[in-house]
Amino acid sequence: MPPEPVAMHVPRLALLARVPGAWRQTLVASAAAILALMLATAREWGEMAHQWWNIDTYNHLLLVPFIIAWLALAKADELARIAPRPFLPGVLLVAAALGLWWAGRASGINLFAHAGAVAAVQAALVTVLGLRAALLLALPVAMGAFLVPFGDEIIPPLQFITADIAIALTRWSGVPTSIDGIHISTPAGLFIVAEACSGVKFLIAMVTLGVLVCFARFSRWSRRALFLAACIVVPILANGVRAWATIYVAQTIGAEAATGFDHIVYGWIFFAIVVAMVLGGAWRFFERQPEDHGWTAEALAGWVWLARFEKHPISPAAAALPIAALAVIAASASLL
Repeated sequence: MPPEPVAMHVPRLALLARVPGAWRQTLVASAAAILALMLATAREWGEMAHQWWNIDTYNHLLLVPFIIAWLALAKADELARIAPRPFLPGVLLVAAALGLWWAGRASGINLFAHAGAVAAVQAALVTVLGLRAALLLALPVAMGAFLVPFGDEIIPPLQFITADIAIALTRWSGVPTSIDGIHISTPAGLFIVAEACSGVKFLIAMVTLGVLVCFARFSRWSRRALFLAACIVVPILANGVRAWATIYVAQTIGAEAATGFDHIVYGWIFFAIVVAMVLGGAWRFFERQPEDHGWTAEALAGWVWLARFEKHPISPAAAALPIAALAVIAASASLL
């Protein structure tokens, strides 16, 4: 026999050998439960993937699965210190999430349907992995919420806020102007704060980044709150400044040229500068390394209430089976 096939399998076997024996069955059961749920809610996952890839407002969500994987791998050593103990009551959370998914699908409210599909996977992880493991993986599991495309609901108020900031700065800079809702009239022409200029893309990307940094780099809630507030306020103000800059420059080079320049600068330079400023301002206050996020196995060992939920252990397969059954029921209900 040639040695090549054996050599190809060695790395795979070595990688499998590094997984603690108690975790192998759990990981297989988790994968099976998640696959069943994703098949049942395949339409919603397809819709979300379409939005991530084709709508520039949500392009940043393509990075979220990689962020989740990175955060989960950072807790590998802590997970190896515990034994997974499935949490059967978590099946109720899966059922509630699928109920939200079904309600969203039946009513045509995509936000509910998408949120339910994602929440069902999150609840399945809590169920099959158990509460202790889920707490160690709290941040990566919670980051899964950002897989849901959201933000369209806040576009109208963001348009008005951007227009108000732009008109105030325009008048302060000496340019005669008037405003009617989101329509700004200047000597260089009429400017409209369109949906694409509302800053929603910038805002939701900053909030996603803000939550990641808050829980990966800070340990104090006061600093988390301040940083997250900055990730909300700064992009809104910055977008108003960008709109004003476009109007101001247009008085010299013309509205069409200024608008084209705005899209290039805002898309590639302005966003990066603002992100760098926010992170740079917070850098000196960071309290820990990203791999140190969340709790440790040692800290959870002292939680008496947690041990009470683990008194009656069940097998991972026994936890995954009712989830698969719920997925079949949900898929059948969607066909009706």
